[in-house]
Amino acid sequence: MKIKSLMLAAAVALPFVGMAQLSSPPENWQHLDKMKDGYYGVSANKMYSEALSGKKSETVVVAVIDGGVDPLHEDLKDVMWHNPGEIPGNKIDDDKNGYVDDVYGWNFIGGKDGRNVGPDQLEGTRLVAFYKKKFAGKDGSKLSGKEKKEYDKYKELEESVNKEREKAEADLQIYGGILEAMKTLQKQVGKSDITVEDLQKFESADANLKRAAQIMMGMMAEGSSAKEVQDGLQEYVDYLTSKAKYQYNVDFDGRSVVGDNYTNSAEKYYGNNDVKGPDAKHGTHVAGIIAASRNNSKGMDGIANNVKIMAIRCVPDGDERDKDVANAIMYAVDNGASVINMSFGKSESWDKGAVDKAVKYAMKHDVLLIHAAGNSHQNNDETGNFPNDKFQKKGLFGPKNAKNWIEVGALSWQNGEDMAAEFSNYGKENVDLFAPGVAIYSTTPDGGYERLDGTSMASPVVAGVAAAIRSYYPDLSAEQVKDVLMSTTTMSANAKVKVPGDEEKLVPFTDLCVTGGVANSYEAAKKAATVKGKRKKQFREKAAAAAGGGSKVATPGRV
Repeated sequence: MKIKSLMLAAAVALPFVGMAQLSSPPENWQHLDKMKDGYYGVSANKMYSEALSGKKSETVVVAVIDGGVDPLHEDLKDVMWHNPGEIPGNKIDDDKNGYVDDVYGWNFIGGKDGRNVGPDQLEGTRLVAFYKKKFAGKDGSKLSGKEKKEYDKYKELEESVNKEREKAEADLQIYGGILEAMKTLQKQVGKSDITVEDLQKFESADANLKRAAQIMMGMMAEGSSAKEVQDGLQEYVDYLTSKAKYQYNVDFDGRSVVGDNYTNSAEKYYGNNDVKGPDAKHGTHVAGIIAASRNNSKGMDGIANNVKIMAIRCVPDGDERDKDVANAIMYAVDNGASVINMSFGKSESWDKGAVDKAVKYAMKHDVLLIHAAGNSHQNNDETGNFPNDKFQKKGLFGPKNAKNWIEVGALSWQNGEDMAAEFSNYGKENVDLFAPGVAIYSTTPDGGYERLDGTSMASPVVAGVAAAIRSYYPDLSAEQVKDVLMSTTTMSANAKVKVPGDEEKLVPFTDLCVTGGVANSYEAAKKAATVKGKRKKQFREKAAAAAGGGSKVATPGRV
């Protein structure tokens, strides 16, 4: 999600989450074609109507590693993966894979008693808590070697965590007060659907209520309703509450409900089968972008038309843990996923070695990994962003990076200088390509639909394209599919765009990512048809077995 800011006459900067936009693209803009429709989508409709028309496809399993997926959503229930070796609800591990009743997937942040991790710390906060115990009573000036480096890192992180928590607490007091004032204002006006005219007529001696009225009028003048203003502010207050009470709180322990030995990264068999969890908005949105049922006259269409979504929960309201990420990747590989989407990331890594091992496992078993580049408008060539495709321990002859990994930045629906989303991370060496990631309309829990922004939305667009290519050209290896996507990106010649986070600086799009372009499924499908597949027979057969077989013939997509 993108947090917007509004500068009012009183010079108050007010950030909101998910507020209405003055203008917006078509709900299916990620499917559209630049030349035909005027939007830099991935040309999915054109792919099905032209490049793939009449061709047969095989069902492909796509794993969504996220915060949870609603498997009963009207637009997802028919495309959810069902473990072919598991009998639902009998509390027996029928397929002997170590996970009981893993019908839709698995939840690595839940306990055997059915409870789930909700909020959790950020990785930097966990490291501060760990080092705080390690260096208790020690004089930092007397340390040397490795311990001195760790101590310096500890003090740097501690200063940052304390600063962020103090800021979150201060902001929470301010915006929590504004929210309460808005609620009081609404009661005094006596209407649930307050209008700008109501606010202009409102009089009060209370300075807080007058300020709340000004803020509401300012936002409503830009196209938001009173309800949208309050809902957006409530979401931001919830965000600040999580930061202050959990994410930056070194004393908080959200992990205890899992019941695992967290220090043992080799431990695999923990968690439960609740793939939805307490907050599945993000993961459900991601799943819909990839695979929401096409042409069913409901909600929206996913990019891929013959896939099954395997739901794996390992991302809490906070930073994901490396142990869980590693196990999630290996679970997906072991159970037949051909593509894995990972719309999460963090600035520190607790156990990169465990994740690297899982990534190598996926590479060995021909599984393609798609990862979101991040939303802090930073250059990933210069700052830490985890997980990533660089291996910590390379070895003398081992690979330096994962050849089955695609890193995705977010594209805006706007043309010209504003094409790169203002929040998107970028990197000429460490971000591979861009894809639509602003105002993406997709599924949300309990039958809902909503527009969200983020590289979290751009990554599943690419995962959907990759799944479509693997579906129609199942002989292509993961590395070949990556090459197809990387070699067929599109972008206007000599395009110059604003650097995310810097309104004043224009650069060639080639400075933002390796390919200098946007994923294009139509061009990728044409290229795939010319490539001789190198996928090993054993991997293709495993993928087909996991998907339950079945084939479809491509038909034109809904526009």
